[in-house]
Amino acid sequence: MTVLSSAESIAEVARLNVLGVDVSVINPALALDTIRRWIEGHERRYVCVTGVHGIMESHRNETIRRIHNQAGLVTPDGMPLVWLLRLAGNRDVSRVYGPDLMLSVLECSQDLGWRHYLYGASTETLFALRSEITRRFPGAVIAGSYSPPFRPLSASEDAEIISAINGSAADIVWVGLSTPKQELWMAEHREKLNAAVLIGVGAAFDFHAGRIRQAPKFMQRSGLEWLFRLILEPRRLYKRYLVNNPAFIFLLLVQKARSRRRQT
Repeated sequence: MTVLSSAESIAEVARLNVLGVDVSVINPALALDTIRRWIEGHERRYVCVTGVHGIMESHRNETIRRIHNQAGLVTPDGMPLVWLLRLAGNRDVSRVYGPDLMLSVLECSQDLGWRHYLYGASTETLFALRSEITRRFPGAVIAGSYSPPFRPLSASEDAEIISAINGSAADIVWVGLSTPKQELWMAEHREKLNAAVLIGVGAAFDFHAGRIRQAPKFMQRSGLEWLFRLILEPRRLYKRYLVNNPAFIFLLLVQKARSRRRQT
Protein backbone atom coordinates (compact mmCIF):
# COMPACT_ATOMS: atom_id res chain seq x y z
CA MET A 1 0.00 0.00 0.00
CA THR A 2 1.43 3.36 -1.00
CA VAL A 3 0.27 6.79 0.00
CA LEU A 4 -0.22 9.15 -2.90
CA SER A 5 0.08 12.94 -2.74
CA SER A 6 0.03 14.44 0.74
CA ALA A 7 -0.99 17.86 -0.59
CA GLU A 8 -3.52 19.76 1.45
CA SER A 9 -5.24 21.00 -1.71
CA ILE A 10 -8.97 20.24 -1.64
CA ALA A 11 -8.74 19.29 -5.32
CA GLU A 12 -6.23 16.55 -4.47
CA VAL A 13 -7.01 14.97 -1.12
CA ALA A 14 -4.28 12.45 -0.30
CA ARG A 15 -5.05 8.82 -1.13
CA LEU A 16 -3.95 5.35 -0.14
CA ASN A 17 -3.91 2.51 -2.66
CA VAL A 18 -5.89 -0.46 -1.35
CA LEU A 19 -5.99 -3.38 -3.81
CA GLY A 20 -5.88 -0.97 -6.74
CA VAL A 21 -8.41 1.53 -5.38
CA ASP A 22 -7.16 4.95 -4.30
CA VAL A 23 -9.03 5.55 -1.04
CA SER A 24 -9.20 9.16 0.20
CA VAL A 25 -7.30 10.01 3.37
CA ILE A 26 -10.16 11.93 4.89
CA ASN A 27 -12.55 12.52 7.77
CA PRO A 28 -16.15 13.82 7.89
CA ALA A 29 -15.15 17.48 8.34
CA LEU A 30 -12.79 17.43 5.35
CA ALA A 31 -15.37 15.58 3.24
CA LEU A 32 -18.01 18.20 4.02
CA ASP A 33 -15.61 21.05 3.29
CA THR A 34 -14.57 19.44 0.00
CA ILE A 35 -18.19 19.11 -1.11
CA ARG A 36 -18.86 22.71 -0.12
CA ARG A 37 -15.92 23.94 -2.20
CA TRP A 38 -17.05 21.93 -5.22
CA ILE A 39 -20.52 23.44 -5.05
CA GLU A 40 -19.20 26.96 -4.58
CA GLY A 41 -16.78 26.46 -7.48
CA HIS A 42 -19.49 24.98 -9.74
CA GLU A 43 -17.38 21.89 -10.26
CA ARG A 44 -18.82 18.56 -11.36
CA ARG A 45 -17.65 15.62 -9.28
CA TYR A 46 -18.93 12.36 -7.86
CA VAL A 47 -18.24 10.67 -4.53
CA CYS A 48 -17.94 6.92 -3.98
CA VAL A 49 -18.64 5.96 -0.36
CA THR A 50 -16.78 2.67 -0.21
CA GLY A 51 -16.17 -0.26 2.11
CA VAL A 52 -14.73 -3.74 1.65
CA HIS A 53 -17.56 -4.69 -0.71
CA GLY A 54 -16.75 -1.81 -3.06
CA ILE A 55 -13.03 -2.58 -2.97
CA MET A 56 -13.68 -6.21 -3.87
CA GLU A 57 -16.04 -5.24 -6.70
CA SER A 58 -13.25 -3.04 -8.06
CA HIS A 59 -10.68 -5.78 -7.65
CA ARG A 60 -12.77 -8.08 -9.82
CA ASN A 61 -13.91 -5.52 -12.38
CA GLU A 62 -11.58 -3.08 -14.12
CA THR A 63 -14.47 -0.78 -15.08
CA ILE A 64 -15.56 -0.39 -11.44
CA ARG A 65 -11.95 0.17 -10.41
CA ARG A 66 -11.55 2.91 -12.99
CA ILE A 67 -14.79 4.55 -11.82
CA HIS A 68 -13.54 4.56 -8.23
CA ASN A 69 -10.19 6.02 -9.20
CA GLN A 70 -11.78 8.80 -11.26
CA ALA A 71 -14.07 9.85 -8.40
CA GLY A 72 -13.56 13.18 -6.66
CA LEU A 73 -13.50 11.28 -3.37
CA VAL A 74 -13.48 7.62 -2.39
CA THR A 75 -14.39 7.80 1.28
CA PRO A 76 -13.69 5.01 3.82
CA ASP A 77 -17.23 3.90 4.60
CA GLY A 78 -16.17 0.88 6.66
CA MET A 79 -13.86 0.57 9.65
CA PRO A 80 -11.41 -1.86 7.95
CA LEU A 81 -10.46 0.89 5.49
CA VAL A 82 -10.15 3.40 8.34
CA TRP A 83 -7.80 1.02 10.18
CA LEU A 84 -5.66 0.56 7.06
CA LEU A 85 -5.39 4.30 6.53
CA ARG A 86 -4.37 4.82 10.16
CA LEU A 87 -1.82 1.99 10.02
CA ALA A 88 -0.22 3.86 7.11
CA GLY A 89 0.34 6.82 9.43
CA ASN A 90 -2.77 8.89 8.73
CA ARG A 91 -3.88 9.63 12.28
CA ASP A 92 -6.56 12.19 11.44
CA VAL A 93 -8.57 9.75 9.33
CA SER A 94 -12.01 8.69 10.53
CA ARG A 95 -14.95 6.92 8.98
CA VAL A 96 -16.97 8.83 6.39
CA TYR A 97 -20.15 6.75 6.61
CA GLY A 98 -22.66 7.35 3.82
CA PRO A 99 -25.78 7.80 6.00
CA ASP A 100 -23.94 10.17 8.36
CA LEU A 101 -22.43 12.14 5.47
CA MET A 102 -25.91 12.60 4.06
CA LEU A 103 -27.19 13.99 7.35
CA SER A 104 -24.21 16.34 7.70
CA VAL A 105 -24.64 17.73 4.20
CA LEU A 106 -28.39 18.16 4.66
CA GLU A 107 -27.83 20.04 7.91
CA CYS A 108 -25.18 22.29 6.37
CA SER A 109 -27.35 22.99 3.33
CA GLN A 110 -30.05 24.66 5.41
CA ASP A 111 -27.94 27.80 5.74
CA LEU A 112 -26.38 27.63 2.28
CA GLY A 113 -29.46 26.99 0.16
CA TRP A 114 -28.17 23.87 -1.57
CA ARG A 115 -30.78 21.95 -3.52
CA HIS A 116 -31.00 18.15 -3.25
CA TYR A 117 -32.30 15.51 -5.65
CA LEU A 118 -32.97 11.95 -4.48
CA TYR A 119 -32.44 9.14 -7.01
CA GLY A 120 -33.14 5.53 -6.01
CA ALA A 121 -35.23 3.31 -3.73
CA SER A 122 -38.98 2.68 -3.96
CA THR A 123 -41.67 5.32 -4.22
CA GLU A 124 -42.77 4.49 -0.67
CA THR A 125 -39.23 4.81 0.67
CA LEU A 126 -38.72 8.14 -1.08
CA PHE A 127 -41.96 9.48 0.38
CA ALA A 128 -40.89 8.44 3.89
CA LEU A 129 -37.38 9.79 3.32
CA ARG A 130 -38.61 13.18 2.14
CA SER A 131 -40.90 13.41 5.15
CA GLU A 132 -38.06 12.56 7.53
CA ILE A 133 -35.70 15.07 5.90
CA THR A 134 -38.35 17.79 6.17
CA ARG A 135 -38.91 16.93 9.83
CA ARG A 136 -35.23 16.93 10.78
CA PHE A 137 -33.99 19.65 8.43
CA PRO A 138 -36.87 22.03 7.69
CA GLY A 139 -34.54 24.40 5.85
CA ALA A 140 -33.23 21.75 3.44
CA VAL A 141 -34.54 22.06 -0.12
CA ILE A 142 -35.56 18.79 -1.79
CA ALA A 143 -35.69 19.76 -5.45
CA GLY A 144 -37.05 16.42 -6.64
CA SER A 145 -36.87 12.64 -6.43
CA TYR A 146 -37.17 9.61 -8.68
CA SER A 147 -37.66 5.91 -8.04
CA PRO A 148 -36.13 4.01 -10.98
CA PRO A 149 -37.68 0.72 -12.10
CA PHE A 150 -35.97 -2.61 -11.43
CA ARG A 151 -34.70 -2.78 -15.01
CA PRO A 152 -32.46 -0.67 -17.23
CA LEU A 153 -34.04 2.60 -18.33
CA SER A 154 -34.81 3.06 -21.99
CA ALA A 155 -32.96 5.84 -23.80
CA SER A 156 -36.06 8.04 -23.71
CA GLU A 157 -36.64 7.36 -20.00
CA ASP A 158 -33.03 8.17 -19.23
CA ALA A 159 -33.19 11.40 -21.21
CA GLU A 160 -36.35 12.34 -19.34
CA ILE A 161 -34.81 11.85 -15.90
CA ILE A 162 -31.68 13.76 -16.93
CA SER A 163 -33.91 16.62 -18.02
CA ALA A 164 -35.85 16.45 -14.76
CA ILE A 165 -32.72 16.54 -12.60
CA ASN A 166 -31.22 19.40 -14.57
CA GLY A 167 -34.53 21.24 -14.51
CA SER A 168 -34.64 20.96 -10.73
CA ALA A 169 -31.43 23.02 -10.46
CA ALA A 170 -30.12 20.51 -7.92
CA ASP A 171 -26.68 21.11 -6.46
CA ILE A 172 -26.39 17.57 -5.11
CA VAL A 173 -27.82 14.31 -6.44
CA TRP A 174 -28.03 11.59 -3.80
CA VAL A 175 -27.89 8.15 -5.42
CA GLY A 176 -29.42 5.39 -3.31
CA LEU A 177 -28.69 2.27 -5.33
CA SER A 178 -26.56 -0.73 -4.41
CA THR A 179 -22.86 -1.08 -5.21
CA PRO A 180 -21.77 -1.26 -8.02
CA LYS A 181 -24.99 0.01 -9.64
CA GLN A 182 -24.70 3.46 -8.11
CA GLU A 183 -21.05 3.83 -9.15
CA LEU A 184 -21.89 2.85 -12.73
CA TRP A 185 -24.84 5.27 -12.76
CA MET A 186 -22.79 8.19 -11.45
CA ALA A 187 -19.97 7.62 -13.93
CA GLU A 188 -22.40 7.34 -16.83
CA HIS A 189 -24.36 10.46 -15.87
CA ARG A 190 -21.64 12.72 -14.47
CA GLU A 191 -21.15 14.72 -17.68
CA LYS A 192 -24.87 14.79 -18.46
CA LEU A 193 -25.95 16.41 -15.19
CA ASN A 194 -25.45 20.01 -14.11
CA ALA A 195 -25.41 19.27 -10.37
CA ALA A 196 -22.04 19.94 -8.76
CA VAL A 197 -21.90 16.67 -6.85
CA LEU A 198 -23.29 13.15 -7.19
CA ILE A 199 -22.97 11.08 -4.01
CA GLY A 200 -23.67 7.35 -3.86
CA VAL A 201 -24.90 6.44 -0.39
CA GLY A 202 -26.32 2.93 -0.85
CA ALA A 203 -28.74 1.93 1.89
CA ALA A 204 -28.84 5.42 3.46
CA PHE A 205 -32.26 6.06 1.90
CA ASP A 206 -33.69 2.95 3.57
CA PHE A 207 -32.02 3.73 6.89
CA HIS A 208 -33.25 7.31 7.12
CA ALA A 209 -36.71 6.37 5.86
CA GLY A 210 -36.97 3.81 8.67
CA ARG A 211 -37.21 0.85 6.28
CA ILE A 212 -34.05 -0.91 7.50
CA ARG A 213 -32.58 -0.83 11.00
CA GLN A 214 -29.08 0.56 11.42
CA ALA A 215 -26.52 -1.26 13.50
CA PRO A 216 -25.99 0.03 17.06
CA LYS A 217 -23.25 2.65 17.31
CA PHE A 218 -20.90 0.34 19.21
CA MET A 219 -21.08 -2.19 16.35
CA GLN A 220 -20.43 0.56 13.81
CA ARG A 221 -17.38 1.79 15.74
CA SER A 222 -15.97 -1.71 16.26
CA GLY A 223 -16.27 -2.76 12.62
CA LEU A 224 -19.11 -5.21 13.26
CA GLU A 225 -21.85 -3.50 11.29
CA TRP A 226 -21.46 -6.18 8.62
CA LEU A 227 -22.48 -8.84 11.16
CA PHE A 228 -25.59 -6.91 12.17
CA ARG A 229 -26.66 -6.50 8.54
CA LEU A 230 -25.89 -10.14 7.77
CA ILE A 231 -28.18 -11.25 10.60
CA LEU A 232 -30.98 -9.03 9.26
CA GLU A 233 -30.58 -9.99 5.58
CA PRO A 234 -28.66 -13.31 5.38
CA ARG A 235 -29.88 -14.40 1.95
CA ARG A 236 -29.01 -11.14 0.25
CA LEU A 237 -25.75 -10.37 2.04
CA TYR A 238 -24.09 -13.71 2.84
CA LYS A 239 -21.88 -13.64 -0.26
CA ARG A 240 -20.92 -10.00 0.27
CA TYR A 241 -19.62 -10.65 3.77
CA LEU A 242 -18.77 -14.35 4.13
CA VAL A 243 -16.93 -14.48 0.80
CA ASN A 244 -15.65 -10.92 0.37
CA ASN A 245 -14.29 -10.34 3.87
CA PRO A 246 -11.89 -13.35 3.98
CA ALA A 247 -10.86 -12.69 0.36
CA PHE A 248 -10.14 -9.05 1.21
CA ILE A 249 -7.84 -10.03 4.09
CA PHE A 250 -6.02 -12.61 1.93
CA LEU A 251 -5.47 -10.13 -0.91
CA LEU A 252 -4.18 -7.49 1.51
CA LEU A 253 -1.59 -9.97 2.78
CA VAL A 254 -0.56 -10.73 -0.80
CA GLN A 255 -0.28 -7.01 -1.59
CA LYS A 256 1.82 -6.45 1.54
CA ALA A 257 4.13 -9.36 0.70
CA ARG A 258 4.67 -8.06 -2.83
CA SER A 259 5.39 -4.59 -1.49
CA ARG A 260 8.04 -5.99 0.86
CA ARG A 261 9.69 -7.97 -1.96
CA ARG A 262 9.93 -4.80 -4.07
CA GLN A 263 11.62 -2.99 -1.18
CA THR A 264 14.32 -5.67 -0.75
